[in-house]
Amino acid sequence: MPSSGTESLLSFPFKAMGSPCELQFYAGVADQAQMVASTAIADVERLEQRYSRYRASSFLSEINQVASRGGSISVDEETAGLLNYAATCHAQSDGLFDITSGILRQAWDFKSGTLPQEQQIQALLSRIGWHKLRWQAPVLDFPVPGMELDFGGIVKEYAADRIATLCQNLGIRHGFINLGGDIRIIGPQPDGAPWNIGIQHPRLAQNVAIGNVALHRGGLTSSGDYARCMLIDGKRYGHVLNPKTGWPVQHLASVTVVSDFCVVAGSASTIAMLKEETGPRWLNDLGLPHYWIDTQGNSGGSLKALVEKPQS
Repeated sequence: MPSSGTESLLSFPFKAMGSPCELQFYAGVADQAQMVASTAIADVERLEQRYSRYRASSFLSEINQVASRGGSISVDEETAGLLNYAATCHAQSDGLFDITSGILRQAWDFKSGTLPQEQQIQALLSRIGWHKLRWQAPVLDFPVPGMELDFGGIVKEYAADRIATLCQNLGIRHGFINLGGDIRIIGPQPDGAPWNIGIQHPRLAQNVAIGNVALHRGGLTSSGDYARCMLIDGKRYGHVLNPKTGWPVQHLASVTVVSDFCVVAGSASTIAMLKEETGPRWLNDLGLPHYWIDTQGNSGGSLKALVEKPQS
C-alpha cells in the first residue's frame, strides 16, 4: 500500500482492554485499509484474551491458578519476553514496578469511596514481591502460595508497539495508534508534519489538554492519579499503588514520557509516579523526553516548554 497523494485519513475506533481505542492512518484503497485495521485489532484482541486477568480462560488466569496454590508452569516465548521485561522494570525501579502487586485491588475499590483497613493491606503485602518467585525461562515457579501476576502495566503498551510494526509491514506509512491513551506513531503525516498529541491536565475535566507534544515517531504514554481515584476528606487517592506500602502514591499528579517504544514510555511514566519525590530526578537521569505535574501544581521536565507554550 504505497503512499500517494490520493490517500485519505481513515479512522477505525474500537474498544479493547477496558478502554476506547482507535487506529488512524492514511490509505488509498478502503478495502485494503479495512484489512489492515481488522488484522491489527484482532492482534490486540488476541493479547487481551491471553493476558486479561478478567478472563477465566486467559493464559494469565492459568498462571495465577498455579500461583495461588504454589507450583510451577512453563510459558511460551511471548510470555517469557513480557516476564523478562517485568524483571528489568523491577530492577530499574528498585522494586517499585512489581507485577505481583495487582493483588492490592482486593483492598482498593475506587468506586466505593471508602478506604481499606490497614490490616487488609498488610495481609496482601505478604503475598507481593517479584523476588519471592523464581523465573528461569521457560519455567515460572511460585514457592509462596497465594501470589498473583498482573500484566496491566505492560500489555497495552506492548500491544501498541506490536500493531504499529504490523501496520508498517502491511504497507501503512502514515498514522498512529491510540490504545486507551497510550500512543504509538506509525509514521508522520504524508507531508512530513508531526502528529499533535494532547496531554491531559490531571486536575481539569476529562479531555481538557494542558498542551500537546508534536511527534513524528515513537510512543507516548501518561500515568497519573486522575484516571481511577477517589476523594476522601479532600485528599485524592489514585490507582498507582506502592507495592511496598500498599497505599497510593501522593507526590506526582501525572507523568508523560516519550520513547521509541510505547512499552518503555509506559513503564517509565509509572516508575516515575512510584518514585514520588525522586521521580523527576530519575526521569532527568533516564534521559527520555518527559513532562510532569506534581500534586501542588508545579511542573517540569524536558518537554515543559513544548507542552506549556501558549496555545493559539
